[in-house]
Amino acid sequence: MSDPAIEFPIAAVLIGCGATAFMDVWGVVKARLWGVPSLDYALLGRWVGHMPRGRFVHRPIAAAVPVAGERALGWLIHYLTGIAFAALLLAVWGPGWLDAPALAPALIIGLGTVLFPFLVMQPALGAGIAASRTPAPVRARFHSLVTHAVFGLGLYLSGLPVGSLLR
Repeated sequence: MSDPAIEFPIAAVLIGCGATAFMDVWGVVKARLWGVPSLDYALLGRWVGHMPRGRFVHRPIAAAVPVAGERALGWLIHYLTGIAFAALLLAVWGPGWLDAPALAPALIIGLGTVLFPFLVMQPALGAGIAASRTPAPVRARFHSLVTHAVFGLGLYLSGLPVGSLLR
C-alpha cells in the first residue's frame, strides 16, 4: 500500500489497538502478580458520559451518578485514545517510522502520554494532579509511568508487523 492518505489511518488504528491491548494484558498481569488494580473503564465512560451534561470534574468519579452504557463507552474511549496516541507517533516521526519501527520514538510517545492522566484525567476524576489526592501518590505515579512505558513498548511491538504489512 503506498497511498499515505489510506496507510496513515490504517496504521494508526492497528498500532493503537495493538499497543492498547498490550497495555491491557500488562494490567491483568500486574493485577494478578502484585494486586495492583487497573483503571475501571466504566469510570472513564462515566466521566465522558457526564460531559454532554456540562460536568467535567468529579470529586470523586465513583460517587457520580452512573451513566447508561458507561463500561462500553469507557472501553471505546480507552481504545480511541490509544489510536490517537499511535497517530501522534506516526505524525511526529513520519511515515518512515513504519519502514523501520524504532523503540526510542515509541517509548518517548508512550511515556509522554502519562501527562494526560497526570494533568487531565486524575484531576478530573478527583484524584488530584498526578494522583496527589490518592492514599499513595508516589506508588500511583510509579505504576502510571510503568504502564505508559508498557504502552510505548506496545506501540513499537505493534509497529513491527503493521509496518511489514503496509509496506
